[in-house]
Amino acid sequence: MTRTLVIMRHAKAEQLVSGSDFERRLTARGTTNATAAGAWLAAEGLVPDLVICSPAARTRGTWHGVAIGLADAGVTASPIVHYEAALYEEGLASALGLVRGADPEAATVLVIGHNPTVSALSARLDDKATDALRTAGIAVHEVGGDWAGLGSAPRRRTHTAR
Repeated sequence: MTRTLVIMRHAKAEQLVSGSDFERRLTARGTTNATAAGAWLAAEGLVPDLVICSPAARTRGTWHGVAIGLADAGVTASPIVHYEAALYEEGLASALGLVRGADPEAATVLVIGHNPTVSALSARLDDKATDALRTAGIAVHEVGGDWAGLGSAPRRRTHTAR
């Protein structure tokens, strides 16, 4: 069974003026771009069975927008969503571990996180994929085996929602 890993950087967030980085929310443009990303995923047939998302406000907002875009495109499936603090607090090794721990039945996993971790994860899976993901950027990787044994996975396409 071929699996698909979709790695996404959160959409455009407000600048930190006061308060905590964790609570930064999406801008209006970010919300629009997240919804456009969901529509693109639906059009490409990349409907997630599992979403692994950072619990920060901007990543939660990105997932919300993606879910709206998927629904607006007619997708009725409801993926399982896991909010994982490690995607905010830790780095590449933790992100890879979370993907390796994905439900073996999941055919498509969507990871929504932050740079530099999400770009590093994409580059770790495909060493030719060295460009950083922009806000609302998506990297689609083809996984040839099971999630637990994930070592490398060629990046098949990218997209930046606008």
